[in-house]
Amino acid sequence: MQSNDEQLLGQSPEALLTGLPAKVSTPLFTQARLRPDAPAVTDHLGRQLTYRELAATVEKTVLELASLGVVAGDRVVLVNENCVPLLVVILALSEVGAWPVVINARMAADEIEKIRTHCQPRLSLYLLDSSAALQHWQALANTDAEKTQRELAGGAVGILQHQPDAPDAAADTADVFTLIYTTGTTGDPKGVMLTHRNILFVSAVSGALRGLNNSDKVYLVLPVSHVFGLSAVFLAAIYAGAELIVADRFDASQALRVMREQSVTGIFGVPAMFARLVDHVRQQGLTGDDIPALRFMYSGGAPLDPAIKEKTEKLFGLPLLNGYGMTESGPTICQVRFNEPLDSCSVGKPLPGLEIRLIGADGNPVTDGEVGELHVRGPNVMRGYYRNPEATRAAIDADGFLNTGDLVRLDEYGNVHIAGRSKELIIHSGFNVFPPEVEAVISKHPDVLLCAVIGQMHDGNEEVVAYIQRIADSQLGEEELRAFIKPRLTAYKRPGIIHFVESLPTAPSGKVLKHKLK
Repeated sequence: MQSNDEQLLGQSPEALLTGLPAKVSTPLFTQARLRPDAPAVTDHLGRQLTYRELAATVEKTVLELASLGVVAGDRVVLVNENCVPLLVVILALSEVGAWPVVINARMAADEIEKIRTHCQPRLSLYLLDSSAALQHWQALANTDAEKTQRELAGGAVGILQHQPDAPDAAADTADVFTLIYTTGTTGDPKGVMLTHRNILFVSAVSGALRGLNNSDKVYLVLPVSHVFGLSAVFLAAIYAGAELIVADRFDASQALRVMREQSVTGIFGVPAMFARLVDHVRQQGLTGDDIPALRFMYSGGAPLDPAIKEKTEKLFGLPLLNGYGMTESGPTICQVRFNEPLDSCSVGKPLPGLEIRLIGADGNPVTDGEVGELHVRGPNVMRGYYRNPEATRAAIDADGFLNTGDLVRLDEYGNVHIAGRSKELIIHSGFNVFPPEVEAVISKHPDVLLCAVIGQMHDGNEEVVAYIQRIADSQLGEEELRAFIKPRLTAYKRPGIIHFVESLPTAPSGKVLKHKLK
């Protein structure tokens, strides 16, 4: 008898792996052959392409990239915000065998330069539909002689030519599809090498377990520069033959309007995005026909707390399904199946085909129900960090298990519950405090939009510190919030220090950057 996962996949995980195409771009041409006139992509500037037109534009772009000297193994930096030309270039680079290094244009110029220096690209492409990318491009006006501006992939692109000092990709990295730089909590970001097989596995499996199909219209607002937007949304939709409605950045009012007008069926977002949708609806007093009629909603990229889940589900009348992963795993490790919604904020079961183990502080597996550090092995685990073998060996052991650095526990049904990052664990007066547990309680207050909890040393003890972003027009104060928290948390878990902030620092994906709070 087939398992539920096999029914959703339509086959065993082993058979699916065997049948995966060689390149990330191949499913596009399959869809173009089978459903040439089906809509493929529409972006915020009104560009629309069918699958036939998208495939033809990709083929043309392959020739244009070759004329610029791009060959297999080259790195090509893409400074961007979401748009159709970005999607085209990524698929064209897949065909060439070159590696897209996708960088959000809202990053600081020094951060972009660090990445460019490390990866030694053949080209740096600035997609000029993005005002942020245009600003970076204009700053280079008098600093680089090897530059041109032209139409590429259906959009205006600024092109910097480089002569890489680093050699082209070695034979053992010939199957690499993309290089994604992690934000990193300390030090310089590391370049994660993800293979075609890594990404295709996640696109195929996560899409099937979400019930994604060719009748879906997916709102692509997560940055494609983030692995969640790239793999689990953009490329999963292409794999399934769905239509992508592309937004360059998230705005709650615009998102609700576009999803309603375009009859969007599904949205993927980080928890902060859903929190802002709920708050916008509250502020504007929207009801009924103002709310898009979605088929599914998925959260990922950051811990989901119960208050955001509850408010979002009430607003849309749908379960908010959770998932979990990291850049180094392409990204998906666990997700809630669309036909098995959960009341909790569990991230669901691991993807079929993955092996996991939970390791305690003593280096041994933990007992059932206990919290341990999650290690995972499977076809989604990265090739390694580019030009950084020491970091690769530290992350992936001799048996091929990736240490996620996350603390989790399994319930009796095999669902994974995230306790927090091992590096973010707070030890207050000898007791373990998991920040997500504290954040979940604080977020239940109706005036809290977002919160983040970190540890901070004070007089020889690690103090629990909470940063609070209130909803618009709220006058919530520390005394009221402490009174709310007191009956809901044991004394050692309660924040010793509370800061109210206008906004929490976030990555372009919307994930709260806790290291900046420190």
